[in-house]
Amino acid sequence: MDHSHHDHMQHMGHGDMDHGDGGHGDPGSAMCSMNMLFTWDTENLCIVFRQWHVRSTFDLVLSLIAVVAIGAGYEAIRAYSRSYELAASKRVQAAPRQNQPEISRRTHVIKAALYGLQNFYAFMLMLVFMTYNGWVMIAVSVGAFVGYLLFGNSTSSTKDTACH
Repeated sequence: MDHSHHDHMQHMGHGDMDHGDGGHGDPGSAMCSMNMLFTWDTENLCIVFRQWHVRSTFDLVLSLIAVVAIGAGYEAIRAYSRSYELAASKRVQAAPRQNQPEISRRTHVIKAALYGLQNFYAFMLMLVFMTYNGWVMIAVSVGAFVGYLLFGNSTSSTKDTACH
């Protein structure tokens, strides 16, 4: 009886889930592991995508720098959205009364797109954080810190979003 199709989870640790290619690829390539518990282990770490596979210390350092940049980028998008909203409000108020509804509708669509982008970005950062890897989690927080330093000088330091 052939048991090759059975679940391979029995060969893995209790906190890991196999997200690799099922062992059908290069025998020397390690598969991604998805930890469901907090860890500092970076062996077979994949960040959100199978292609973002950390295979060495150099990969880890580059990945952590990328995560910091992504976190800072989120704050940049928030800052841009705030400045756009302020400028758009001034533009609507300065326009002749008969043009205000059309300008207001147009700016509302752009604000909605920026809002959607911010939410997408926040959920992606949440997924990065949910690697449950301590190094990656710290990098997300450092990215928020750097982003706030660079782009948050005119905003409150209190957070009002549910996810990130």
